[in-house]
Amino acid sequence: MTAVNAPSQVSPSTQQQSSTSLSGMLTQTELPEKLYFEKDREVPKVLGGLKIGLRKLVVITGASSGLGLNCAVTLAKTGKYFVVMACRDVEKGKAVAKERGMPDGSYTVMKLELGSLQSVRDFVANLKAFKSARPLNHLICNAAVYRPTDPEPAWTDDGFEMSMGVNHFGHFLLVNLLLDDMKKAKDPQVCIVGSITGNTNTIGGGLVYPQANLGNLKGFEQGATKPVEMADGKPFFGAKAYKDSKVCNMMTVSELHRRYHDSTGIVFSSMYPGCIAETQLFREKRPWFRKAFPWFMKYVTGGYVGEEEAGERLAQVIDDPQCNKSGVYWSWNGSAQTVGRWSPDGKPRGAGGSGGEIFENTQSDAVRDLPTAKKMWDLSVKAVGLSEKEMCKGMKE
Repeated sequence: MTAVNAPSQVSPSTQQQSSTSLSGMLTQTELPEKLYFEKDREVPKVLGGLKIGLRKLVVITGASSGLGLNCAVTLAKTGKYFVVMACRDVEKGKAVAKERGMPDGSYTVMKLELGSLQSVRDFVANLKAFKSARPLNHLICNAAVYRPTDPEPAWTDDGFEMSMGVNHFGHFLLVNLLLDDMKKAKDPQVCIVGSITGNTNTIGGGLVYPQANLGNLKGFEQGATKPVEMADGKPFFGAKAYKDSKVCNMMTVSELHRRYHDSTGIVFSSMYPGCIAETQLFREKRPWFRKAFPWFMKYVTGGYVGEEEAGERLAQVIDDPQCNKSGVYWSWNGSAQTVGRWSPDGKPRGAGGSGGEIFENTQSDAVRDLPTAKKMWDLSVKAVGLSEKEMCKGMKE
C-alpha cells in the first residue's frame, strides 16, 4: 500500500467517486477526504473452501505491489498456499497477479482499505464468508504508508493520522478480529512487517533523524484522533510518524506473543526484509533521492535488497519450519547495526542487505519497553473500538 498527499479541500464531485476508481488517477495533491464508501463494499465471495482445497490459507495485506506482491507470488507458486490478496485497489490486484504469472486458482483478491475501520470489519466478514468453516492459517500484515514530505497530516476515515492509522490501528484491529479463527488452524502464524527505522539500535533507526519515540503516548491518551497528530501528542512530523507506527507494529507482535501464544498456539513474529530502496514506499521522495538512494544502499551501506528477494524473505518466515518460533524479530545478512563490510565480490556484507542467512535479530530497548507496550495495547484497543466479546479468549494481562 502506498501513500499520496492530502489536499486542504476536495470538491464535492471528487468526494462522490469511489476510492477504487480514483486510485489509478491520484496525484500528490488529490487524496479524497473519505477513503471507503458504502458502494465500495464487496459482495461476499462464497464457496472458497472448494478453491482452497488442501492448501494452507494465507492473507497478505498490501499485496498489489512491492514486498506484499512478491511474497504473494512466491507463496502461490509453491502450490502449498492459497493466497488472499487484501488490497485497497481490487482491480489493480487482479491485474498484477496476472502480470506476475500467479497460477490460476492460487489466489483471490479482496477489498481492504486499512484507512477505514469499517472496511477492516467488512473484510473480516467477507473472508469468513469466503472460507466458511476453514480456519485461516497465516496472516501477513505488510501494507504501509510513508508520508515524509507532508507538511500537514492526512487523516483516515476514523480521524487517525494516516501513517499511524493505516500501519498500526488498521492492522491492530485486523489481527484481533481474526485470532479466534486462527487458533483453530494447524500451525497458525501472524507476521507483522517491521523496520529498522523503528529500531533505535540500528543505523537507520538510531542515527538517521528523526528517531522513533512514542514518549508517554500522550496522543493515544487523547484518543489518537484529529486534531491529535502524533502518538506522543506533539506536532506532526511525517518521517517520525512512520517510524512511530513501526515501533507500534513491533510492540504489537511482542504483546500478541506475551498475551496469546501460550493459550492459542499462534506464532507471532516480525521481520525486516532489508532496505527495498526502489519500493513505491519512497514515491513521495524527490527524483534525485529516488535515483541515488538505491545506489547508496547497495554500494555504501550494504543494506539494499531487491523487491523479489525481499518477497522471498517474507515468504520464508511463513514457509520455513525454523521460523515456527514465536516472539521473534527476523532479519538476514547482519543486524543493520553497522554499515556493510567489504567482501571480495565488491559488495558490502552484513548490513541486512542482499544474501546471507536468516537469524533472530535484537529489538531496541524502546520496542521492548513492557510498560509502554502494555499501555500502547490498552489504548489501541480503545481507539479501534474492540469490544470484550470481539477479543480472543485466554488473554494474559
